[in-house]
Amino acid sequence: MIEKLLPAPVRTAETFDDAPLSEMFPEEWAQVANAVPKRQREFGTVRGCARRALAELGFAPAPLLPGPHREPQWPDGVVGAMTHCAGYRAVAVARAGEVRTIGLDAEPNLPLNDPGVLDLVTLPEERDQIRRLAALQPEVCWDRLVFSAKESVYKAWFPLTRRWLDFEEALLTFDPTNATFTAQLLVPGPVVDGRELTEFSGRWLVGSGLVVTAIVEMV
Repeated sequence: MIEKLLPAPVRTAETFDDAPLSEMFPEEWAQVANAVPKRQREFGTVRGCARRALAELGFAPAPLLPGPHREPQWPDGVVGAMTHCAGYRAVAVARAGEVRTIGLDAEPNLPLNDPGVLDLVTLPEERDQIRRLAALQPEVCWDRLVFSAKESVYKAWFPLTRRWLDFEEALLTFDPTNATFTAQLLVPGPVVDGRELTEFSGRWLVGSGLVVTAIVEMV
């Protein structure tokens, strides 16, 4: 499913089923040995997806451990992103010489559980968009889609800056016709090749009970 969102240099893997815990490397198991079974399954399965995607780039299977901010630590020369939600795990990776950064997120196509969360993760302009778009395409849970897109923005932002990005520090604009979105950064962006990055562009899709968003910043 996610391959529809991503350009050719990016390799992907996804699954709707969990892999056996025995497929984890010992170093990975040590990270989640004391976690609840749900966390163990999602942690191990998404790393299995990552190894399948990395194999397409020529990388041998190896442990994939989280960094100090829980970010995936990819092999040298690789950029990528992981996502997991109920019943779905997915990974996208690419060579750093072709792609600068990737953001990827999947969420159930269901309204946000707590209405108060919407005010925490969106700006007033975004809430206006959600109301308008919900009238046009009520089959899409736009509040959840905005949340997913902001997660993708953060995942694309962090490897370039190693800094946190709050929900209110990016303003999203959606194009429902082309299933794209733009994230305008409201704080100084990273400098890439001597140019400040001021926005990210992404794509989204709805299917199999999910909303999925992705950002790819090409070299």
